[in-house]
Amino acid sequence: MPAFYSHFAGSSVGRLAGLSDGVFAIAMTLLVLELHVPVVEAVHHQDPIWASGALDAEQGLWHALALLAPKLLTYFMSFLTLGIFWLGQQTQLNQFERANRHLTWIHLAFLASVSLMPFSTALLGEYIDYRLALAVYWLNLLLLGAMLLASITYGHRAGLLKAEVNHEMRLAHRRRIVIYQALYAVAVVLSVINTYVSIVLIVLLQLNSAVAPRIWRLSSF
Repeated sequence: MPAFYSHFAGSSVGRLAGLSDGVFAIAMTLLVLELHVPVVEAVHHQDPIWASGALDAEQGLWHALALLAPKLLTYFMSFLTLGIFWLGQQTQLNQFERANRHLTWIHLAFLASVSLMPFSTALLGEYIDYRLALAVYWLNLLLLGAMLLASITYGHRAGLLKAEVNHEMRLAHRRRIVIYQALYAVAVVLSVINTYVSIVLIVLLQLNSAVAPRIWRLSSF
């Protein structure tokens, strides 16, 4: 391996964190681009509410906004998802003393999964009643979790973690990833009933991870 590549591959944890911030910021911004201002069939000047036809014009806009509901739901879910995985990655990076070539590529693979989130979100928003679209979205979540699990596992084996990161801390981190990934899988299986059942469960899991109140015993993970 050329010396300059070896030096770059051994980049600091700070560089990984900086790159991660940029990729997450772009992915979060791209999510909102799927939300387009609805176009109603006719343009009406603002009239008093009691004027003939005034309420009909308002109802037309309400109907157009209602059609955006699936995309608004998937936007909210994916913004939560990216926020949670950004926090998870930052927590991991704070536990590393240094990085090496292999750890860098693991996190590049993680960021590649992050960059796919706008696509899987747009697909699900457009085809929210299709189980295949939900499965693609879940695969994106699975890739994100798998890369974080690979990171903490490799970091321990390669001796890259800080001395204060003990066995209990590593175990808690891995347990949280595995349990949430298992619950995401359960949510997708429930799409045999209806895709909205799966999506609501995923949103509840994301809310539990992000804010109080906590769901059942998940606060311990």
